[in-house]
Amino acid sequence: MEATAEEVDAAVRAAHAARGALADRAVRSAFLRSAAAGLEAAGNGLIETADAETALGPVRLTGELARTAYQLRAFADIVEEGAFLDVIINHPDDTATPPVPDLRRYKVPLGVVAVYSASNFPFAFSVAGGDTASALAAGCPVVVKAHPDHPALSELVAKVLRRAAAGHGIPEGVVGLVHGFDAGVELIRHPLVAAAGFTGSVRGGRALFDAAAARPVPIPFHGELGSLNPVLVTEAAAAERAEAIGAGLAGSMTLGTGQFCVKPGLVLVPSGAAGDGLVKSLTDAVSDTDAGVLLDHRMREAFVAGVAERAGLEDVRTPVTPGAGGEHTVSAGFLTVPASRLAREGAYDLLLEECFGPVTVVARYEDGSEASAVLSRLPGNLTATVHLSAEEAAGEGRGAEILAELTPLAGRVLVNGWPTGVAVAPAQHHGGPYPATTSTSTSVGGTAIERWLRPVTYQNAPEALLPRELRDGNPLGLPRRFNGVLER
Repeated sequence: MEATAEEVDAAVRAAHAARGALADRAVRSAFLRSAAAGLEAAGNGLIETADAETALGPVRLTGELARTAYQLRAFADIVEEGAFLDVIINHPDDTATPPVPDLRRYKVPLGVVAVYSASNFPFAFSVAGGDTASALAAGCPVVVKAHPDHPALSELVAKVLRRAAAGHGIPEGVVGLVHGFDAGVELIRHPLVAAAGFTGSVRGGRALFDAAAARPVPIPFHGELGSLNPVLVTEAAAAERAEAIGAGLAGSMTLGTGQFCVKPGLVLVPSGAAGDGLVKSLTDAVSDTDAGVLLDHRMREAFVAGVAERAGLEDVRTPVTPGAGGEHTVSAGFLTVPASRLAREGAYDLLLEECFGPVTVVARYEDGSEASAVLSRLPGNLTATVHLSAEEAAGEGRGAEILAELTPLAGRVLVNGWPTGVAVAPAQHHGGPYPATTSTSTSVGGTAIERWLRPVTYQNAPEALLPRELRDGNPLGLPRRFNGVLER
């Protein structure tokens, strides 16, 4: 199934040739809605294939398929509304200094987008996932590099999308699909590929990011690479509800066998009785968690080796030992370490790296300055979380100060919650400082469409030559800013 260089070239050229068919926003939105309906209609067979390839289970996959269909419809709504075009019109003003000519600005699609599927979300971050949905919504054809953990599902989903495209007169090449490592490299280098979206490892994502930048014409590369997702529990919060926080942490870190990109991987917990109560609650809850299957044996081996290496460090304890379960499974667990070990550079930096699977590191801190010292050493993250007491949440104590301390670390900052679960909503931001992502954009939520657009301004262009979106009278009824006034 591995695509040759010639097959990659053919897929990209077919996608490039399909660009014009996406020009009409009404056609685009209808295509996205048909794609959502097609996925739902084929749902039973898709879920069965996905479970056979990933072992994620019908319940989880059913929910993920529903999310994927919702994403497609949400972007259809965005396309119909048209605000994403960001139309701005300025009529000439000779009284300004300097004088303003007739200027009309909006956004246009970049072109063919390369999408690199993720392993852990075979629907929502794969062939029909958020990158594909947002790119098609922007008017960009896609060529998807399938993930090797679910190749059969990828083919089935691509067929659904192509059928939906054909139903609206769009060439099936608008959604290309290729398999294989070499195909992924060929794809990022193809001169007709205008941008790329990636979800995966730091190593793989960085290699593709560098390749995108090294092209004769560099292209935008929106990559999600890895995240530790730190959590800080204040002493007052631990004293107030240690049992609930411990149980919540257990549920979050083991959800999906710890294979969520926003799994909390480092938790700062106070020393003393309050923190001890939290650790006990976590121990009880994790001990009751069944062994689970990881997505493939390579990930299983990396998890087993990774937790063993971390557990072998001096002063690291394992109240519940993570590692191999059965022949194909892994058992959940967590490590504890004095926060002082993480506050300075050294061998313990390993504990500040993501370990994919059902494990987290609980760092016990003596005071706020020690917790801050650890936070100051962290790389960029998708999320950062703080658990506060009721009084702290009401503005007493250091709550606001802690929020300000976490904000530079992540794209989403949570209070008294858990990062697993990324809502598809207009205000969502799923991204963060490097290495969480390679750009400041989000891959979830309505603004994800912005990654695949670029602005262009027409100056003194005759009305008859302008795109309809930029003409006086607003014939398409678009939200826009006209001579400084926002119109809707």
